[in-house]
Amino acid sequence: MVGGTAKRPPRPTGEAVLEIDGLSVALPKGADREHAVDNISVSVAPKEIVCLVGESGSGKSVTAFSVMGLLPKGQLAPVAGRIMLQGEDLLQASEARLRDLRCTRMSMIFQEPMTALNPVMSCGNQIDEVLRTHTTMSQAERQTRILDILEQVHLPEPPRMAASYPHQLSGGQRQRIMIAMALVLDPVLLIADEPTTALDVTTQAQILRLIRELQERHDAGVLFITHDFGVVAEVADKVAVMQWGRIVEFGDVHQVLTDPREPYTRMLVSSVPSMKPKLRGAREPAAYILQTKALSKTYVDRGFLRKSTVVEAAKDVDLQVSRGETVGIVGESGSGKTTVARCIVRLIDPTSGDIMIDHYNIATAKRGELHDLRRRVQIVFQDPYRSLNPRRTVGASIIEGPMNYGQRRADAESRARELMDLVHLDPSSLDRYPHQFSGGQRQRICIARALAMGPDLLIADEAVSALDVSVQAQVLRLLDDIRNEFNLAVLFITHDLRVAAQICDRVLVMHKGEVVEQGTAHQVFSNPRHAYSRALLDAAPGKDWEFGELLNAER
Repeated sequence: MVGGTAKRPPRPTGEAVLEIDGLSVALPKGADREHAVDNISVSVAPKEIVCLVGESGSGKSVTAFSVMGLLPKGQLAPVAGRIMLQGEDLLQASEARLRDLRCTRMSMIFQEPMTALNPVMSCGNQIDEVLRTHTTMSQAERQTRILDILEQVHLPEPPRMAASYPHQLSGGQRQRIMIAMALVLDPVLLIADEPTTALDVTTQAQILRLIRELQERHDAGVLFITHDFGVVAEVADKVAVMQWGRIVEFGDVHQVLTDPREPYTRMLVSSVPSMKPKLRGAREPAAYILQTKALSKTYVDRGFLRKSTVVEAAKDVDLQVSRGETVGIVGESGSGKTTVARCIVRLIDPTSGDIMIDHYNIATAKRGELHDLRRRVQIVFQDPYRSLNPRRTVGASIIEGPMNYGQRRADAESRARELMDLVHLDPSSLDRYPHQFSGGQRQRICIARALAMGPDLLIADEAVSALDVSVQAQVLRLLDDIRNEFNLAVLFITHDLRVAAQICDRVLVMHKGEVVEQGTAHQVFSNPRHAYSRALLDAAPGKDWEFGELLNAER
């Protein structure tokens, strides 16, 4: 297959397990539109994966929650249409009937397993709760079934996993527990709502293979919600594209990704970053703004009545970032990427090594000596909603830093208006609160807040991983423009290899706290030397698809 253009063989399908016909869901009065979902129709057959794609607010999750009967009461309500599950209209079913159908004939995998799982129940007990509620199995039969389903989802040591609590497992393991709960009673319909968004590429690849494997083994139909077109290319049989509550395009995955009919679909597909690094011109040699030498961070878990364990979160990390350069750090969750960033910002203290900002070693600086550093080094976090104070206007958040460093309020407010314009937001919206902005707009506000300090180094820690592809493309262009305009040094941390390929001049690959490979983005992506780097690139979803090139080739 070249560029992902080969069509998959036809998949065996039968009568639809799910048929949504003319569904409309009303929004509360005063919303930006009348319907969250507006007259949509889509069907899912056995052994078929249908992907729902579209930007945030397009109605994807509302569709899924409508099927499961989980819409918030008094806020969203179906007002037209039918949702047929093997011929039974779910919109006419009582609450008791819906409870009977959940897990037995339809199940859902949620985006964030840590919030979906009960933190005070062991994972085995949570699966057992499903069996106790919906079956008459004996305790011995239930335990056998729990261990069997944990083995099916390829979790190591099923008895240990069953006895573990959610916080004791990794993100990928928690997601497998969610999948085990969803499939333990062999439902005919599985709904997956962004199940891989927060996962690194290798774990993501494992979860995608697992969902397809189990779906075929259990003859289930899958409604898969995602904004990641790499995932769509990897698993979908059919694709439904949603915009403003409507399905604007529906068809075979190959047709939708390579020859979309609608301008909106073409915009989404063309926004997907390429795995081929941009060709960047040679830069004039410049002094390093940031340089770390043998940077290490070790955690010691001193357990009660057991041996202490030592975790080397970062080990002997050497990196350099020059003014006007973007250096990326990629790797799986737990590889040490964020630990390195937080050490550089001194949100955590390094165990050993040097962190040079120009010629000043901040690794050994006392807390009282870090005041100037806070101005020169700024960080943009993954979740802008959590990093903005919900009780303060965005204007107050932007001017807070400069005023703490002695800037007059009038000057700080003037600069805030300039920065809002720079990040393509209306300066008159400075008196609004974070919840009144979209996710992409909130991330732009966080970038403006960081720039208000006039930093020399900007650290972006997974700053675009949760954004839609179109918004992600806008924020990436913005970061690139800002770096060029202000000649900033940028340290960009991500698990999204497509993003790293497009924005980074140089890339460091981290594994288990160590840098195992580094070089220009072109060198690392085109000719990776380390086995771990090759494994990361091989695991990237849709790695064989070059969406923009395919789109241009079809024109």
